[in-house]
Amino acid sequence: MTSAPVERRERIDSIDVLRGFAVLGILMMNIQDFAMITAGYTNPSVSGFYEGRDFWIWLFAHTFYDQKFMTIFSLLFGAGIVLFTSRVEAREESARALHYRRTGWLILFGILHAYFIWSGDILYSYGMCALWVYPFRRRSARALMIAGVLIMCVAPLVMVGLGNYLPGADPVYFHEMLDTEWAPPAAVVEAERDATLGSWWDLVKHRAPRVLVFQTFLLLMWIVWRVGGLMLVGMALYKLGVFSAERSNRFYATLLVAGSALGIPLVLYGVRQNVAHEWYGGYSMFLGGQWNYAGSVGIALAWIGLVMLACRSPRFGGIKRRLAAVGRMAFSNYIGQSIICAIVFHGFAPWTYMQTDRTAQVLIVLAVWALQLAVSPWWLERFRFGPLEWLWRSLSYRQRQPFRL
Repeated sequence: MTSAPVERRERIDSIDVLRGFAVLGILMMNIQDFAMITAGYTNPSVSGFYEGRDFWIWLFAHTFYDQKFMTIFSLLFGAGIVLFTSRVEAREESARALHYRRTGWLILFGILHAYFIWSGDILYSYGMCALWVYPFRRRSARALMIAGVLIMCVAPLVMVGLGNYLPGADPVYFHEMLDTEWAPPAAVVEAERDATLGSWWDLVKHRAPRVLVFQTFLLLMWIVWRVGGLMLVGMALYKLGVFSAERSNRFYATLLVAGSALGIPLVLYGVRQNVAHEWYGGYSMFLGGQWNYAGSVGIALAWIGLVMLACRSPRFGGIKRRLAAVGRMAFSNYIGQSIICAIVFHGFAPWTYMQTDRTAQVLIVLAVWALQLAVSPWWLERFRFGPLEWLWRSLSYRQRQPFRL
């Protein structure tokens, strides 16, 4: 039997809708890393846009978007592993080689994206975590849920431990890290600005050390536990029928209300504590970030409940079809967002870098959303896959896939 990618009729519409919703939502946070200095993404007090209306826009994005859509993507990635491998095995084929080949190409795409387009890439992290969660895919939903939650708890322990250990063990390194990564002085900000507004190669060289740290140290200290644990939980949720909109309206409404009730207070309390500590890196980088770490899971589940309720409703047919198209082209749309933002802030309009307030950033996000909601269904009326989805599938299956309809 010949391996082949999933056909349209085999797709689960609610998963495509949720994936499309997530790929659009994640831009609300990613744009900040294009428009402002790197440290401003996690420490808004050094972004230059932290007063008045800018603060309230930041607070809204932080509460409802920061780590929430990364959480949804991680859950969906775990669900996708179970869905993909079960369909391959149903054709009496071995899923292992195909999974690892597919994942290997994703890791390579992530490396290229991180070094040459945008240093905040997440594809590499998904790929690295997919390597080790794969053997767990046949476990029961209960076992996956317990294991996933326990694994997710490791990252906060590591970060809080580092925050308590580093100041005494290596105070010189600790304060250098705070000066460069959390609250950079004027000279560091100017160097980043010069590299960003210089040639493309200048920016690549400037961001390469950050990418290396992100894909090694931060991967081991934080990402492998957060993303990997969420993938296991995503496998469990898929097996429980959560992503396929099979549960009752009451279940999804409970998910929406309970997730919001648990998540929002935690996130807002974390903001209050960070403000009270004046965003001091010794607190905010380590202990201060754990409130959003935990709260983001509740809010992500609330988003899932809301989207699944919409999927079960006979209303909203037009927007659901457009979101499903965006979700089917999530890879292409994700990279497309990076290319658009790189052009806007680092290319054709470099004067916008560090000069675009949060209101203008939101307007750019809305424009990109409108573009991708319009282009994605238009594209899929003519082609079987998005361009990068087609390339990824052709490489994974080691044969050129049909492209045009």
